[in-house]
Amino acid sequence: MRRLQSRSKSLYLLMIVVAVVYMLYVTYVNFIHDPQAAEFLSHKTGLKRPVVLPVWLNVMYVHIVFACVAMIAGAINFSTKILSKHRRLHRVNGYLYLLSVAVVVLTSGYMAPYSTGGKINSIAFNVMNLIFMGLTATAIVQIKRKQVDSHRKWMVRSYAFCFTNLFIHMFTFVFHNGFGIEYALSYTLGVYGALVLNFALAEFVILCIYTRPAAIVPPGNKKDQAIA
Repeated sequence: MRRLQSRSKSLYLLMIVVAVVYMLYVTYVNFIHDPQAAEFLSHKTGLKRPVVLPVWLNVMYVHIVFACVAMIAGAINFSTKILSKHRRLHRVNGYLYLLSVAVVVLTSGYMAPYSTGGKINSIAFNVMNLIFMGLTATAIVQIKRKQVDSHRKWMVRSYAFCFTNLFIHMFTFVFHNGFGIEYALSYTLGVYGALVLNFALAEFVILCIYTRPAAIVPPGNKKDQAIA
């Protein structure tokens, strides 16, 4: 039991560190270093429709802001202390996460047709959007049904998709800078690699952390308290 708790705390701390560092990096790159996204847009070739820059940039900014909100809200709700001591905060924050995911999916849907690498990546992004929203909605439905174990597992699967952009750029960097593969192909490999990694990482975390039933009474029960 202690080993499981230690493992859980270590993974949670690692997740927090990665999320914070990545959000700081994304904020710096997109709002300070290259607010016009010139470098990123330079890789978009052969588009069937022109990029309306002011609109695209504003949508991208909204996408980034709500992606960060989703990342923060999701991280907060994985805290067992907040779940045990601040149920109302957990619940409200959960709906904030749902709203943020919805905005991320909608803005991503707008940008998908302009994806680097063309239609093959546009399709992938739209599929990931549907999966992301579906996983999140499933998590909400499960907690409404008082299925705490199922809820937290679906939330892990949903939250993994908050790191999609990180994984895409990580794979792209490795393939392009490490192996010298052309950028558009590297980006395509990154998109599909991220999709696979999202699922694999989520199931790994579930197997490592959620091996025991939840020690939490579902909201709405008479004994609305932690029973660990």
